[in-house]
Amino acid sequence: MNRVLVLGADGFIGRHIAFHLRAGGWDVLASARRSTRLARMGFATVTADLADPATHDPAFWEEPLRNRLVVNAAGLLTASDMRFEAVHVRAPRAAYAQAAGGVLISAVGIEADTPFARWRRDGEQVAAEANITILRPGLVMADTSYGGTSLLRGLAALPLVTPMVGDGGQVFNPIHAEDLAAVVAECLLAPPGKAPETGAWEIGGPTRITQADLLKDLRGWLGLQPARPLPLSPVLANAGGAIGDALNMPPISRTAVAQITHGIETDEAPLLSRLRARPRGVDQFLTHRPAGTQDLWHARLFLLRPLIRLTLAVLWIASGLIGLLLPASQFLPLTTHTGLPDGLWIVLARGGGVLDLMIAAALLRNWRPRALAAAQAALVAAYSLAFTVIAPALWLLPLGGLLKNLPILALIATWAVLEDER
Repeated sequence: MNRVLVLGADGFIGRHIAFHLRAGGWDVLASARRSTRLARMGFATVTADLADPATHDPAFWEEPLRNRLVVNAAGLLTASDMRFEAVHVRAPRAAYAQAAGGVLISAVGIEADTPFARWRRDGEQVAAEANITILRPGLVMADTSYGGTSLLRGLAALPLVTPMVGDGGQVFNPIHAEDLAAVVAECLLAPPGKAPETGAWEIGGPTRITQADLLKDLRGWLGLQPARPLPLSPVLANAGGAIGDALNMPPISRTAVAQITHGIETDEAPLLSRLRARPRGVDQFLTHRPAGTQDLWHARLFLLRPLIRLTLAVLWIASGLIGLLLPASQFLPLTTHTGLPDGLWIVLARGGGVLDLMIAAALLRNWRPRALAAAQAALVAAYSLAFTVIAPALWLLPLGGLLKNLPILALIATWAVLEDER
């Protein structure tokens, strides 16, 4: 039985590769920063955060990679230089030192002068030194979606207009994730060697399609009526990418905008001339199954997710400023019946304001969404309980009063669900 370790097995591409190899009879060891769900899916796992210096020591990989090949599907789109180097260079170098060979999943378009491109090039150099086959896929699509493909679906599902970067004429030749996994499996069994000139093999599907037509076809697949194309100038698109970077809203980023601006087209012919695998074109796989309810819901909710987060942030900013700035004379009359000193209520109001602003700041950076959702729910519940004790009549105010906390709790719960992508 063929044995392989898949790095980044909990990612979009990594999962497809791990499932495909397992279905093909491979002994798959799945590695990820959080491997619990992979274990529930039936994989043997090894938990490894590639940013952890422990994974930069070849000894860490000695046991997991004994008599195994490696598929490196781990990677970052945006990060600090320290994390880029750890994930793209240091940890892979240590793993390759113990592996019997393998494949690196890189990316096309890494000639650009961006941190993502520079560290991808460095990662390829490390792989080349270890005689690891380097694959540069173009746009990878699947029956499911994640990251950039989710963004495409979200844009295609918007009402009235379909935004696109530039005039929409950029060329793509998407490859289905299952077809990419089949190429990876063949490269593991019969390495094609280094590609001429660059050393990296590009891989994509046989069908070329423009960004505008791809968005149009996705909208048609979802069963939605045609919408007017809305070209975005490079300046406006980059501004949106900058906002995405600042607010930590992947895949909305300057790196993604740069890739789309130049198109994501591969020259797959040289590699396919050495393989039996024949990837399908997007015209074959996009419509091979009908869009389901989950596809339509996901597409429509994808861009609502950051909107919900920003709405909650505005709510907490307003609540925090009120708690800090509202004159004590405005709220102390509500507390006279409690018998507690005025100073205590003033401290609680000001402290609550500070806490609210801290939550708002965490929301703006999307810091630890699971913990943040729990903290928000707990604080809204605590405020509701406290005000019920202080002034129960607030539940009966004509414009909602405390009743508004119930839909706020539902909104927090919805946001928490949407943030849990894996």
